Amino acid sequence: MTIQILRDIRGLRVQVIHANDVEGQQLVDHLKRIGCVVETTWPPPSAYAEHADLVLLSVDQEDRDTLYKLIRSQSANAPTVIAIVGYENPSTLALVLESGALAVIERPIKPFGLLTQITLARSLWLERKEQARRIRKLERKVTSMQQIQKAKAILMASHNISEDEAYQSLRRQAMAKRISMEEMATAIINASELLNFRPDNA
Repeated sequence: MTIQILRDIRGLRVQVIHANDVEGQQLVDHLKRIGCVVETTWPPPSAYAEHADLVLLSVDQEDRDTLYKLIRSQSANAPTVIAIVGYENPSTLALVLESGALAVIERPIKPFGLLTQITLARSLWLERKEQARRIRKLERKVTSMQQIQKAKAILMASHNISEDEAYQSLRRQAMAKRISMEEMATAIINASELLNFRPDNA
């Protein structure tokens, strides 16, 4: 994965949220030399660019209110964020932490170390995305198991059969209808709830 991350840096779409000063221009020039596709934004926008893979975010106290609005607008698909800071006071660090930055570049910005910070940040970001994907997969699996267990309980109670017989019945029905066992379980649960429905005034 590390080799792939390094290869992907060339062509990486980078949004630089930094004042259009000499330092900002030097940063943009170096990113372009690395091979990144760069766009600059200033003052801080209300949201990150939709197509950005990586954001280099200037974190300054004078822009605090605007930065908080930007940070709060982040979605689940937010890009990799690297913070650019000039001070290490508690207020600035709080902003950095809330931004979700995975790396920090100190001022004055130097070309040396920039590629390393980008690589580390992208590696951490990709690891988090993979972990989130695995968690969602496990959650779906647990939900599926719970649905199957509930459907088996319904079949056992309604047909007076064993747990294994209920499982085999569920499996056969799913195969016959060419659907997953979870879908079959959901259908059984829904049918049971419908049959057991009682109007409030009944």
